Amino acid sequence: MKNPFRTIRIFAGETITELKKATWPTAYELKDSTIVVIIAILILGTFISIADFSLFQVVFLFTELVIGT
Repeated sequence: MKNPFRTIRIFAGETITELKKATWPTAYELKDSTIVVIIAILILGTFISIADFSLFQVVFLFTELVIGT
């Protein structure tokens, strides 16, 4: 039977080696990327909110027409 602690140790060692090879962003790049993500979230959130409100109004209109209250 394989020793599970040995495989965990090998995995951890390989992970650390790969993380050392990675290129990490500078603080400036990280700040710029964060701003882009926040702006994208705001734009997408606004679009989804408007689309949701519009669809709700259309469904409400059709419901009122069918029920006739």
